Amino acid sequence: MKILAITACPNGIAHTYMAAENLQKAADQLGVEMKVETQGSIGVENEFTEQEIREADGIIIAADKTVTKDRFGGKRVLVTGVQDGIRRPEALIQEIHNGSVPVYKPEERSTADIKRERQNKENPIYRHLMNGVSYMIPFIVIGGLLIAIALTLGGEKTPGGIVIPEGSFWKDIEAIGGASFTFMVPILAGFIAMSIADRPGLAPGIVGGYIAANGSFYGSEAGAGFIGGIIAGFLAGYVALAIKRVKVPKALMPIMPIIIIPILASLVVGLILIYIVGAPVAQVFMSLTGWLEGMQGSSSILLALILGAMISFDMGGPVNKVAFLFGSAMIAEGNYEIMGPIAVAICVPPIGMGVATFLNKRKYQPSEREAGKASFTMGLFGITEGAIPFAAQDPLRVIPSIMAGSMTGAVIAMVSGVGDRVAHGGPIVAVLGAVDNVLMFFIAVIVGVFVTALLVNLVKKDAEVEGDIPPVKPAAQTEITIHKLTDITNEQLIDVNLSGDTRDEVIDELIEKLHREGALTSKETFKQTILNRENESTTGIGTNIAIPHGKSNAVIKPAVAFGIQQKGVDWSSFDGTDAKLVFMIAVPEQRAGNDHLKILQMLSRKLMDESFREQLLASKSKEEAYRLLDTIH
Repeated sequence: MKILAITACPNGIAHTYMAAENLQKAADQLGVEMKVETQGSIGVENEFTEQEIREADGIIIAADKTVTKDRFGGKRVLVTGVQDGIRRPEALIQEIHNGSVPVYKPEERSTADIKRERQNKENPIYRHLMNGVSYMIPFIVIGGLLIAIALTLGGEKTPGGIVIPEGSFWKDIEAIGGASFTFMVPILAGFIAMSIADRPGLAPGIVGGYIAANGSFYGSEAGAGFIGGIIAGFLAGYVALAIKRVKVPKALMPIMPIIIIPILASLVVGLILIYIVGAPVAQVFMSLTGWLEGMQGSSSILLALILGAMISFDMGGPVNKVAFLFGSAMIAEGNYEIMGPIAVAICVPPIGMGVATFLNKRKYQPSEREAGKASFTMGLFGITEGAIPFAAQDPLRVIPSIMAGSMTGAVIAMVSGVGDRVAHGGPIVAVLGAVDNVLMFFIAVIVGVFVTALLVNLVKKDAEVEGDIPPVKPAAQTEITIHKLTDITNEQLIDVNLSGDTRDEVIDELIEKLHREGALTSKETFKQTILNRENESTTGIGTNIAIPHGKSNAVIKPAVAFGIQQKGVDWSSFDGTDAKLVFMIAVPEQRAGNDHLKILQMLSRKLMDESFREQLLASKSKEEAYRLLDTIH
């Protein structure tokens, strides 16, 4: 079976690639041939060819922004959120495998298609808004960084502040940055409209966004800002969609998307903004901006607390994005002291969790300590999602701790007048010169990080292995080159008549075989590793197969034990089948990466062959089973 998948999230940074990695891993484990196209912040990577699309049995789109499906006409297309790609990739693949996904027909969707899309798009307003935000962010980043660089390198101090001399090279750089800012609202509106009505909505949205941003159209000194842009985007999108659904003679159909819809929608949106919406929204936006600029004392602290809590609450989710969008919009209005606290709050959770793992290793499993290093690095570059693995495993302790740290850092930044001219966060923006009051920015980050780290370590329990199991020193490991499965198994590691009636009993039987063959130094430690993996998610991959696996310092050499339980054992497999063929993989901690993946790939590919599974299940002796396993490579 061949499946294609697309992953995308509004910012196109972390979730896009996390979902791609998990889908690819799940496909490898299930023996499914998969190619994943990512539509991230740097554009489309690993793009599908026409031949790959023709040969595909189904398409998975795991995205929180609009992905054009026109090229997949006639294929089974499953549309879902990017979080499903991260958390339940096996289930998505199984839906395609079961044939329960409807065939996508452009411009001819069935009632079932529409219902399915509604279920997968629980909040279409958020989806449309985030599509606009994802395209808007590069314009804010370009504008903010260029202006910041121009002020830093070409500015001169005057009684009225830093000023760039007229006619200088840096004045031109500042002008380029300002030009980028002028596109912010039109792009936001255009791609909101495109998300709603597809390509026919793009031009009316951009036109509407431009009118919203320029108060001269409706007699206002200031434009309607990002609020007007959002209104223009949704208005243009739904007007274009309404016109698109009007039945017209076939002779007019070819010119509908390129002439009739854009012109009519642009006229309707433009006139509504000029005569009805523009001036009132501009007044509201001017009042909001003035209120924020005039915030002093307790009111500004309250705002910082709210923004800090929102940024860290769901780490890249919808609550986070609302606060981020608010700060981004204020940059365009020249108010940088809203984005400053947000920039601090963005990096506190990942850096804080990284520091927590450095300060108290007893609180974290080895895999969590490794994740802490990655989290710390992601935080330096302003990627809040680095803290997600910790929050997912222990939300009741981790989320309040990172919220406390982000709120603390945001308040310090707010009262210290920290500003950020770029719609991004983390130390990287300070290094690039986009932050005002750099010293207090770093102080706010450091204090917030240590509040998070100390608080989470205070409330977290030690991650020691349960029971009286002595710590295991890394075993002296045997170097083995793995070309086929029988390089790491033998007849003594095979049992064609497992006696265990439960999952844990079968696990004990196979661990005993590994121990007798000298693959383990501690049965208890390795069993705990296996059970920890099972607690994350079942290793019952379906079709009567389970592949429990673990990487541990208690493992001396890579090995695979295999057993057959003819009656079957409940392994909580996602397809509901009992496990009859059980492969236990043991890999040393230091060799885990390559060996782990290689063994899983070998097994998954071969076990997708139904006839091979039947032959293996029918094995009457160790020798017969070994001969079959010798064909896995």
